[in-house]
Amino acid sequence: MLRRPLLSTMLAALVVALGTVVIARPALPAEAPAPVRIMPLGDSITGSPGCWRAILWNRLQNTGYTNIDFVGTLGPQGCGQPYDGENEGHGGALVTTVADQNQLPPWLAATRPDVVLMHFGTNDVWSNRAPATILAAYGKLVDQMRASNPAIKILVAKIIPMAPSSCAECGQRVVALNAAIPGWAASKTTAGSPIVVVDQWTGFSTGSDTYDGVHPNAAGDQKMSDRWYPALTAALDGVTPTPPPTRTPTPPPSTTTPPATTPPPAGGCAATYRSIGQWQGGFQGEVTVRNNGTATSRSWTAELTFGSGQQVSQAWNATVSQSGSTVTARNVGWNGTLAPAGTATFGFIGSWTGSNPAPALSCTLG
Repeated sequence: MLRRPLLSTMLAALVVALGTVVIARPALPAEAPAPVRIMPLGDSITGSPGCWRAILWNRLQNTGYTNIDFVGTLGPQGCGQPYDGENEGHGGALVTTVADQNQLPPWLAATRPDVVLMHFGTNDVWSNRAPATILAAYGKLVDQMRASNPAIKILVAKIIPMAPSSCAECGQRVVALNAAIPGWAASKTTAGSPIVVVDQWTGFSTGSDTYDGVHPNAAGDQKMSDRWYPALTAALDGVTPTPPPTRTPTPPPSTTTPPATTPPPAGGCAATYRSIGQWQGGFQGEVTVRNNGTATSRSWTAELTFGSGQQVSQAWNATVSQSGSTVTARNVGWNGTLAPAGTATFGFIGSWTGSNPAPALSCTLG
């Protein structure tokens, strides 16, 4: 009679014990940290083709800084070596225009950078914008960067010297701007979003480090990369990446819409020309091709007809050939696809004698 209560007690104890057993589960693998997103921001010195970015990218990779992502809404421009070429180097851009027209916020929203490398102001100097006006534009861009990412780190360059033959005053204007940058940076920096000044000016020669008094050659690209590297790695060593941007998926095409590979109708292409700068015997031009059709293009071709014997010697963002007075430019691999209202821009360096009128333009989409 006494065994039955004992048996019941033992069974109850066993149930309680089993109820407290914790079943171990295998540990899930840790997620890889998000890459640090770095936005190179500026004008043609940064993006057309801006081969210092290629040198810098590969040096970072070779020294262990592999968890990085160069970001921007513009694609790479070649440079003869593989690299992450996305950037915001807009040929011919003025920082004052980018600020006045609020062009930066959409670029930030699309890329959400953790670090910005900004070499900006050369075209403003060329256009005789006052240092105070340029620095006010810098300040507005910094405010927009911090609105996108309160912890963003900003590296601002003292811009490289310039000595175009068409602007005798530009050299001294650069000196005046660069002299004002450190004080501006000190007044604008914060603990949460520091601004670091990177001296790209000292030791840079317009004679040996540029091909036209303004844009860096191979030696200049190496010098720029060497100046960015220590400041950028110092920033990378203390960066916590922010979550990547949320991208809205593109809806599938309607069954009543022509497929994306259908060539746009004839007359759907428009091209515009802009003179970026001119010096004795040389000039820089830029052409923007626009899809005015109703379907996405697969390719584009632009023709420029010069009337005064101009010769194109170098181009970027397009494959260019010249026969007589006609220059033919075709898209490169990454910028041939243009959605309706989409644009692609290419630039070039040319020579002239006597006069340098704008070329006649035509373009076609494929």
